[in-house]
Amino acid sequence: MSGYVGDGTNQWAAVHVTDAARLVRLGLEQAPAGTRLHAVAESGIPTRDIAEAIGAGLGLPITSVDPADAEEHFGFIGRFFAMEMSATSDATRELLGWEPTGVGLLDDIAGGAYFPVRGA
Repeated sequence: MSGYVGDGTNQWAAVHVTDAARLVRLGLEQAPAGTRLHAVAESGIPTRDIAEAIGAGLGLPITSVDPADAEEHFGFIGRFFAMEMSATSDATRELLGWEPTGVGLLDDIAGGAYFPVRGA
């Protein structure tokens, strides 16, 4: 089953791998030493939406997991699933002129990018 913690309204930031790679290159080439860069294309995607996309892609039921049971259900990473992990990259974009162009997380999941090739 594909799960989310609580009501699933906590949000996670996301970035496509090609956008993150491009930002690393720009950072190495242009950012002053010690600069903190934030590779964020989508500031906050509700975790329930992420779980629903995964469930749809794998044909699994979607369920809420009580916060007290998150670590038992998801393992050690369960404590992170309940956290608010939204962020922005406004300062990074301004500093380096970086603009993400990759597909969004939910569309990427729906397109099968995170699932094994069926029949392989």
